[in-house]
Amino acid sequence: MTQPNNFAPSASVVRSILDVIAPESVDFTIHALAGSYSNHTHLVKIQSPGPRRIVLRRYNIENGDVVGKARREFHTLKLLQNHDVPAPKPLLLDDEGRLLGSPGIVTEYVPGTQISAAEDRVGWGDHAEMVARMLAKIHAIPYEGTPFLLNGNSATTWFLHSGSIPDYMTAYPEGAAVWNAIHEALQRIHQVRPRLAHIDYWSGNILWEKGEISAVVDWEEASYADPALDVAYCRMEYFLEGLDEQAERFLAIYEAAAGEKVENLALWELAAAVRPMLSLDSWLTRPHMDERFARFIANARRRLSIGE
Repeated sequence: MTQPNNFAPSASVVRSILDVIAPESVDFTIHALAGSYSNHTHLVKIQSPGPRRIVLRRYNIENGDVVGKARREFHTLKLLQNHDVPAPKPLLLDDEGRLLGSPGIVTEYVPGTQISAAEDRVGWGDHAEMVARMLAKIHAIPYEGTPFLLNGNSATTWFLHSGSIPDYMTAYPEGAAVWNAIHEALQRIHQVRPRLAHIDYWSGNILWEKGEISAVVDWEEASYADPALDVAYCRMEYFLEGLDEQAERFLAIYEAAAGEKVENLALWELAAAVRPMLSLDSWLTRPHMDERFARFIANARRRLSIGE
């Protein structure tokens, strides 16, 4: 049985955590955090001896390798602390779930709210420059064979691993063509230096405070990968929201900040488009998004075919 995303930790669980990281703490309250999509993320407000806020993040056991996710996110957050990328400060790794009851991590709370593209398209589009510059800063972090990261290129093309086209792709009108195009393009991919990549860089994983990015969150799938992978996934959201000009502006600013042209972009845009095919009803939720999604795919296929 799947636990709901707001499945709260007990007071005794919180107490066991505080005994390790803040043993002087006495009074506290527990609150579900908004925007917790697939895991159980809760805010603990400590009232005494002084105000402090921490976050307990437990990984849903039905969503894959939770031990790996806990270790990956914790160590990636430690890495980010040394490179001026705003992210929660990691406090405790409980990869075996001895304290939390399931594998998870504890971090400091970072104030901020999402700019929901679904609710504020203009606001999300207006922030394309900051979103692009932040991604370039993430990709500038040196990758030195860090063992806890995923191979992002492989993880993002999971749909190729069986060697046959998955049913959810054949169910989409252009799904089989997309599978074939990606499969062929990977044989002639332009080789680039792998970078630290987020893999899920979109409006839901960026927090804002006073008009600035206060944190990039949800690093459980942190990878070493072709940086175009993150660029493509973020651009897909702009296109789905009908923010085509902002998508192009995002790309131009990213390339200027990174100091290089993004290679393999059409390939990774097609790979990004496979995610919505898993559950079209939950992705294409508003008028005209199905049309925009089809145009996004068609544009990427056209550019891939001419070698752009």
